Amino acid sequence: GVVCRVRDCHRRRTVRRFCLGMMPMRALTICQPYASLIAEGRKRCENRRWPTSFRGMIAIHAGKSREWLDTLHPDEPMPNPMPFGAVIATANLVDCVKLTDVIDGVLGDAYGWMLDDRHAEGPYCFVLEDVTPIEPVPFRGAQGFFFFPDRLVPVEAK
Repeated sequence: GVVCRVRDCHRRRTVRRFCLGMMPMRALTICQPYASLIAEGRKRCENRRWPTSFRGMIAIHAGKSREWLDTLHPDEPMPNPMPFGAVIATANLVDCVKLTDVIDGVLGDAYGWMLDDRHAEGPYCFVLEDVTPIEPVPFRGAQGFFFFPDRLVPVEAK
């Protein structure tokens, strides 16, 4: 059976769903080709105009838009395959930093790699680690974080 990891929670329905392995995972829609670059490990951060305090596992959703396909640097090969409208990976969102703080040295050397990373554009960078590609799961995306059914993510990718 599934062991419940939640103690003393006043929301019984939430506890029950968590204990049964039915809690949804947060997901983030990212336009292609950038979602696939993350899944391939070639993009370590996602740029947003807004910060987040969330930390933890997220699902990487490849959006349906083809608007950004011609924005890759000429030296960078196009990802292949490149699914649209599907969750294609999971990642651990470990931090959210202002790119100006990295440039100004406020954060020390922790994110110095962003200075030379062509994909770090800010103003906020969601730092992603432990990226695990999965077989594409067709799913409708949304703006900002949205919930994706945890049961659709393979165990090894959680």
